[in-house]
Amino acid sequence: MEPVRVDTRPAEKYRLANLDYGMTIGIEQTPSGRIWCCWVAGGDDADAYFLLAWSDDRGETWSDTKAVIDPHDATLPEKRRTIVGNLWCDPDGRLWLFYDVAMTYYDGRGGTWATVCRNPDGRKPRWSEPQYIGIGFTLNKPTVLSNGEWILPQSLWERGVIDILLDDGRKQNVYHDAWHEYDSLRRANVFISSDKGRSWRLHAGIAVPGQRHDENMVIERRDGSLAMTVRSKAGWIYRSLSYDKGRTWSAPEEWQPHVNSRHFIRRLADGRLLLVRHGMTDEQTPKRSHLRAFISEDDGITWQGGLLLDERQGISYPDGFESSDGYIYISYDRNRSKDGEILLARFTPDDVLRGEIVSPRGVLRKIISTPGRIKTHRSKTR
Repeated sequence: MEPVRVDTRPAEKYRLANLDYGMTIGIEQTPSGRIWCCWVAGGDDADAYFLLAWSDDRGETWSDTKAVIDPHDATLPEKRRTIVGNLWCDPDGRLWLFYDVAMTYYDGRGGTWATVCRNPDGRKPRWSEPQYIGIGFTLNKPTVLSNGEWILPQSLWERGVIDILLDDGRKQNVYHDAWHEYDSLRRANVFISSDKGRSWRLHAGIAVPGQRHDENMVIERRDGSLAMTVRSKAGWIYRSLSYDKGRTWSAPEEWQPHVNSRHFIRRLADGRLLLVRHGMTDEQTPKRSHLRAFISEDDGITWQGGLLLDERQGISYPDGFESSDGYIYISYDRNRSKDGEILLARFTPDDVLRGEIVSPRGVLRKIISTPGRIKTHRSKTR
């Protein structure tokens, strides 16, 4: 539980040419237009760490590695990694980087941290001293509520995750029996801040019955209630509602069929909702494929469109933002170990509703990053 600082002078080993893995984390735009992207290198295991890069031309070209969060320390008895987090620009224009830290792949507790950049468009961005938020992990952006509070999704994984993805030669994690005092909080929860992120308080959420709860997201509905959607292994996205701004939540219910993977839901500036998921809204795809975008004009009761962003297998983990020029940017990854690509889709709500790219700058399958040890592939544009 020691702070891990952002390294803004990354060593040669962190350059894209020297990497062989890529798993997307998040993407965000600053008020002045710079786009930041964050992804995982090292692997989806105890070797994981974060890389950050930026684009100053609306995603057309991308820098090499600009910053790193790497908590590994050879003096520690176990590996210490960061594998979960996101980027978010708050209403005051500050860029937040949320990231977790845990010993081994999962030590039964973990911790969520945040660092803030006040000059994210500068030639030399400066990041604040890391702030400890609390136990668990977050993979999705906060939502600013109508009452001014910020709500940040959090998950504390169940105990069974402690012993997966073990290092070679191990039969059991050294933390196998640790942190039982947190067992009542092993669910999809939220952190809430009433002071613009200076402090956060954990509020218990929901546990999907018999299933792993993960990667929850929160939207505020037009009537002021909150809806939390949660990934599960059950072939469904589950949903829970809150009528007290996230302090308590209803029992989770099956919402949309879905492959076991991350989805993305966000309210657009015009009040409509954007949903990015695998397959049609009534479909569970057999693989992580057919990433599509949908629009809802009735607060998520019905969904229109279905713009196909990428039909290939091995694509996953959408995250995104809406730019001031009306374009939506979505990052995702493809074949993390085999291809390691971090990709970008750029489109408008009209593209979504028409089911095809008709906007002048719409683009699909655009490469943000490809590890240097893996062959690159050309982007598919309109």
